[in-house]
Amino acid sequence: MPRQFTAIIESEDDGFVSLCPELDIASQGDTVAKARANLKEAIELFFESASPTEISRRLGGEVYVTQIEVAVG
Repeated sequence: MPRQFTAIIESEDDGFVSLCPELDIASQGDTVAKARANLKEAIELFFESASPTEISRRLGGEVYVTQIEVAVG
């Protein structure tokens, strides 16, 4: 059964870091597309190898992604 997860990707040094906050899984790649693909693979591997208890524990909480405004300077 397909399920959608959040992918947060940001530039870091000479590449990109990707994070799935719902599962606390991260990956990286040389491009945004590669970082996204590597994160997808890491999530798939997690579901293939993790115990049902670990899967349930990580999926148990809610994650909110939003923006905030902060005065700087």
